[in-house]
Amino acid sequence: QVQLVESGGGLVQPGGSLRLSCAVSGIIFTINGMSWYRQAPGKERELVATITSSGSTSYADSVKGRFTISRDNAKNTVYLQMNSLRPEDTAVYYCNVERTAAWVRAAKLPSWGQGTQVTVSS
Repeated sequence: QVQLVESGGGLVQPGGSLRLSCAVSGIIFTINGMSWYRQAPGKERELVATITSSGSTSYADSVKGRFTISRDNAKNTVYLQMNSLRPEDTAVYYCNVERTAAWVRAAKLPSWGQGTQVTVSS
């Protein structure tokens, strides 16, 4: 089974920065892309950023230029560096494997972890 453990969230002021970490086990980490999602109260979970197995990155328009996703294959860990934080970034942040066709066909998408709370005060 896949285990996903997010950490690094907290309370920050607008304009501040935070670095989230996601420790991954139960998969061959190096051949899997990874994504960060977030979910604010009363809103749908949204995709924030993705990094492929080869290191290519993509971002939601709302965070482009402010957030950076990265990975450390030696540590089986994916990171999300968040700069210039805004109140609308407030959410629970989750990591998971990149939703590829192979994972969908397998019908064994990993369960969500506990997430980590990010609160940006105004």
